[in-house]
Amino acid sequence: MYPLKFKPILKSTIWGGNKIIPFKHLDCRQEQVGESWEISDVKGDESIVANGADAGKNLTQLMNEYKEKLVGKENYERFHGEFPLLIKFIDAQQDLSIQVHPDDELAMKRHNSRGKTEMWYVIGTAEGAHLRSGLSQKITPEEYARRIADNTICDVLADYQIHAGDVFFLPAGRIHSIGAGSFIAEIQETSNITYRIYDFNRKDKNGNTRELHTELSKDAIDYTVHEDYRTHYTPKQNEGVELVKCRHFTTSVYDLTEPMTVDYSELDSFVIYICMEGSCKVTDNEGNELQLRAGESVLFPATAQTIDIAPEGSVKFLETYV
Repeated sequence: MYPLKFKPILKSTIWGGNKIIPFKHLDCRQEQVGESWEISDVKGDESIVANGADAGKNLTQLMNEYKEKLVGKENYERFHGEFPLLIKFIDAQQDLSIQVHPDDELAMKRHNSRGKTEMWYVIGTAEGAHLRSGLSQKITPEEYARRIADNTICDVLADYQIHAGDVFFLPAGRIHSIGAGSFIAEIQETSNITYRIYDFNRKDKNGNTRELHTELSKDAIDYTVHEDYRTHYTPKQNEGVELVKCRHFTTSVYDLTEPMTVDYSELDSFVIYICMEGSCKVTDNEGNELQLRAGESVLFPATAQTIDIAPEGSVKFLETYV
């Protein structure tokens, strides 16, 4: 196998902006692109391989064909042949709805699906950019429902002004929303189960408000209050800095100006690089080489033992695996 790139799945939204297409160097016209699904095995939104001998195949087909060679033996068994992560870029020109996602147990019980634990890495921001993550004070499920009805739910949510490089970990059950001016890389479990809590009473082009899932979300919310929901880390050059480690994924950030070889020989997993700045050449132990530049993501199969990274000036990317 070889390092895989995929065709982006661009999604226009009522809150989408205009950053994603130029960021990804795409030659296309599409308005209000809020999301680019970079690597997806969500049914109906399966990513299509863009390079090499497997070009034209989708990720589900790759899973069926390569199995543990693609994702690792333990991952293949654990996730029953489904690719476990969904990678996105998100560009919010307006506030997104306030949401919560069920955990694996509740999602399986209600929807026969995995839940959604996720993380955000802030790539860039417009002036005043913000996001919401977690409760700022203790509330009960009954007060939660009342605050949805009387439009005061935002009063009890932690609201953060954000800057490039900020990181937020969002375990399933944590209330959250991406605010206007946020440009973000998102890593999450492969799941499309979202409970919409509040949408600011917005109406679509037909004058209709979007459905809220107040009762469903009531049991999905983790009502624990934390002092700080931001993930704190110390940026470093020319070494990996771990950001998040959980049972669903481990993610680090690399900011390189010098060549580096990363050894994955002890890792029983695929590895994904999500490039946010600059460019580099990556070469695996079998001699497969490709260029990775800002706006691109690449999937290294579990058969990759080592990866040589040669920055072209400088490069910043996220590394994630299960």
